[in-house]
Amino acid sequence: MNFLKILLILGIMTMTTVKSSPAAAPENEHPPSGKATAYDTAMFAGGCFWCMEAPFEKLDGVVTVVSGYAGGKEENPTYEQVASGKTGHMEAIQITFDPKKISYEELLDIFWRQIDPTDNGGSFVDRGAQYRSAIFCNSGAQRTAAEKSKQSLEHSGRYNQPVVTEIINNDTFYPAEEYHQDYYKKNPIRYKFYRHGSGRDQYLKKIWDKTPETGSAETSYVRPADSDLKQRLTPLQYAVTRQDKTEPPFGNEYWDNKKPGIYVDVISGEPLFSSTDKFDSGTGWPSFTRPIATEAVVEKTDKTLFMTRIEVRSKQADSHLGHVFDDGPEPTGLRYCMNSAALRFIPKEDMEKEGYGAFVRLFE
Repeated sequence: MNFLKILLILGIMTMTTVKSSPAAAPENEHPPSGKATAYDTAMFAGGCFWCMEAPFEKLDGVVTVVSGYAGGKEENPTYEQVASGKTGHMEAIQITFDPKKISYEELLDIFWRQIDPTDNGGSFVDRGAQYRSAIFCNSGAQRTAAEKSKQSLEHSGRYNQPVVTEIINNDTFYPAEEYHQDYYKKNPIRYKFYRHGSGRDQYLKKIWDKTPETGSAETSYVRPADSDLKQRLTPLQYAVTRQDKTEPPFGNEYWDNKKPGIYVDVISGEPLFSSTDKFDSGTGWPSFTRPIATEAVVEKTDKTLFMTRIEVRSKQADSHLGHVFDDGPEPTGLRYCMNSAALRFIPKEDMEKEGYGAFVRLFE
């Protein structure tokens, strides 16, 4: 256990009346009573369980997320025993979810975005086998999905080292002590201090803000002269991209497009958004939870129309794309509301021949 975490745990234990008893089950361990629902469970280990709870708890379809211990032989281990590294357990989370609302594959995708899957000696500042990453599968279907997901990640080009996250048949799960449950809610200042000090967010930003294989969203994409653009673009495309206009809702080309593929800048061709992040916002414009890479777009304060909004522009062509709002779905909570006139759609089957082969792995 690292010194930073020891101080935070000692601090919270002096402020709580909850005993550090052997793995008393938290109140939210079981799904709500009432009409029977076919819930399923998923179990992941990704280092400090404080940091693993938060990304999953607010997802639509997730019923509960419980911190605990898995993978060891000791029955009902305490935190102190697990932290010593002598019991063989890992810090883990158990997720109860409604598969009608969120799939196991979606949970896997979110899991990979929380960890360093190339580290077999711990996770970030926490060192030791008790902090390594793992996927605990409770069925053959989960194992198949986990192995496919891991293989896809290995082939994505994001990492220069092998993906070493273990895939393990389901093991006994012991809920952790109550003071560990929802730590990020109960102790937000301590949590943020620990999380930043652990280096987790800095690493995840570096890895996930780059595009697969190429490692960068910047290439030789350029913007022709406006005189050429007036000849090449439709009047609406020019008005949107160069004069910051907004196209009508619902009547535009891509608002209801559900085909797999990527969306590129209509002027430069630089890749901007993926259909894997597209959702129906009900606004009548194509909406996405995030760009392909954060460096693919530039965000600027827009104070026109007597309001303050965040404008989104393409980085290379400086095209006006639309605006971003904070009322989107998880996992980002953002809604990138774009103009179809600023985009060109490349279907998945055409990506290779059009020079976007590096992005095909987004759909594997």
